[in-house]
Amino acid sequence: MIQRQIQEDVQQKFFQGKAIIILGPRQVGKTTLLKQLVIEQESALWLNGDDYDVQQIFNEQVSALRIQSLLGDKKILLIDEAQRIEDIGLKIKRITDTLKDVQLIATGSSAFELLNSLNEPLTGRKWEYKLFPFSFKEMVNHHGLLEEKRQLLQRLVYGYYPEIVNFPGQELERLKLLTDSYLYKDILSWDGIQKPDRITKLLQALAFQVGSQVSYNELAQLCSMDSKTVEKYILLLEKCFVIFRIGSFSRNLRNELKTSKKIYFVDNGVRNALIANFSPAETRQDIGALWENFLMSERYKQNEYGSAFKNTYFWRLKSQQEIDFLEESNGEISAFEFKWNTQKSVRCPLAFRNAYPTAHFSVITPDNVEDFVF
Repeated sequence: MIQRQIQEDVQQKFFQGKAIIILGPRQVGKTTLLKQLVIEQESALWLNGDDYDVQQIFNEQVSALRIQSLLGDKKILLIDEAQRIEDIGLKIKRITDTLKDVQLIATGSSAFELLNSLNEPLTGRKWEYKLFPFSFKEMVNHHGLLEEKRQLLQRLVYGYYPEIVNFPGQELERLKLLTDSYLYKDILSWDGIQKPDRITKLLQALAFQVGSQVSYNELAQLCSMDSKTVEKYILLLEKCFVIFRIGSFSRNLRNELKTSKKIYFVDNGVRNALIANFSPAETRQDIGALWENFLMSERYKQNEYGSAFKNTYFWRLKSQQEIDFLEESNGEISAFEFKWNTQKSVRCPLAFRNAYPTAHFSVITPDNVEDFVF
């Protein structure tokens, strides 16, 4: 069993008077994590929000007496797929406020649904975590750094979804199932989407632009939409854990880009499935984009899992000088350039060095990948 990074932290939050919420895309192992969290706990009641009878229980007025009668002498209440239950935030609040000796844990895959009903009712009453596909760090902890670096070319193409990692040799059919079914299930349940083929076109366009600046106007033309609709769909895809955005860094120079965005995929396998390209990584023309997306997604996971607060950016001048990735934390700037070719010499742009002389600059290649994503 591959242990998830957040498992120990979640367990330490048990019985501190707050609900525990675990969000993440479908098929990343939220249910498996729940089982691991309570494997030594015999007093747990498991409810699935997809079940009609569970929805009926919660759709009626949920009283502390009724929940207590369901629990009996159990002290842990697990609600999987909690986004299926109407007004789940208010109901979790009622249970948490009333049954103070009960630990409630809820998972949800549709972040935009669940967060909309959670944030206000559960202010100050929840610990919130996000779970993603397996990470480089989790795999290193599972079978060692040497073995995971040997798998690097495989990860660049097929990604880290648990089904992909756990069933080698079946990557293509399982990624097709993942992208055809699970990827769109939550997205298309949103009332505002009338033409799902446009979501597919938008995702494909984003997949081909990984590592490049994104123009909503250009995407709108490619996908036969207006720019406002493109922006709305991108926000939705981000809330559904399919993509994430970073903005441009600007402090000192007049010719620094100030409003540009880059968009990356949370998982390389999903990105490659969208463009139907599973050619070996070492033979591909887009190896640079694969490498950049891989590093960005792994750093994204680590920043989400970690406790340190960091602002993330890319840097570019109108004259085309650029740096792939910047982090700002505690007043310090760290700059990173990503290169698949370990032999290529890279220097920090002089304009950046002059403007930010105290910034740290590093080049990340397959040789030192662990320094960046572990």
